[in-house]
Amino acid sequence: MRSIAVFNAEKHEQFKDLHKVLLTEEEIVAKVMELGAKISADYAGKDLILVSVLKGGIVFLADLLRSITIPVRFDVVGASSYGASLTASSCVKITKELDLDIRNKHVLIVEDVLDTGRTLQVLMDLLKMLEPASLDICCLFDKPIGRRVKIDCKYVGFELPDEFVVGYGLDAKEQYRGLPCLGVPKREAIEKL
Repeated sequence: MRSIAVFNAEKHEQFKDLHKVLLTEEEIVAKVMELGAKISADYAGKDLILVSVLKGGIVFLADLLRSITIPVRFDVVGASSYGASLTASSCVKITKELDLDIRNKHVLIVEDVLDTGRTLQVLMDLLKMLEPASLDICCLFDKPIGRRVKIDCKYVGFELPDEFVVGYGLDAKEQYRGLPCLGVPKREAIEKL
C-alpha cells in the first residue's frame, strides 16, 4: 500500500499552542488510507470527480487523492460560513465555482469538517442542479453536536467532541492549518490571534 508522508508534529512551531492532541498524524494518515481504499472499491469503473471545499479541505484532498487507487479527477469550490470569525454563521457564501463539468459524473464532495451542515447543504443543492450521476460526501471530521441541518455523509473519518479544534487543514483565523495532527488550542494562543 502506498504511504502518505508523515511529519513530526512535535517539531512544528505551533504545536506548543495546543492544549491537547485529539488525533495524532499517524491516526489521521491511517484513516485517510482506509477511506481511500473504500472509495477506490466503491467507485471502481466509474468516472469519479472529487470536489473539495476551500480552504480547509485541501489538506485532506491532497492526502485522499494519493490514497485512492483508481483514476480520479478533482476540482475545488469556495464556500464558507465562517468568514473571519471562529464560529459558524447561518450565511453561506460561495466564493469560487467549479471549473469541471460534472454532468453525468460521480461526484464526491471532500470536506474537512462537517459541523452545522449549512455549507454542505447549500453546496449539495447547487451541485445537484449540475446533474451529476451521483453526489455524495466524504468528511474526515464530523461534529454531530453542532448539526443544524440533516446531512447524509457516505464516508466519515472521525467523530469529534464539541470542542474547537485546529490542525490538518482546520484553522483559527488562518493559523494552524499546517499542523499534521488535530488538537484543541490553548485559549491564550487563540486570544493572541
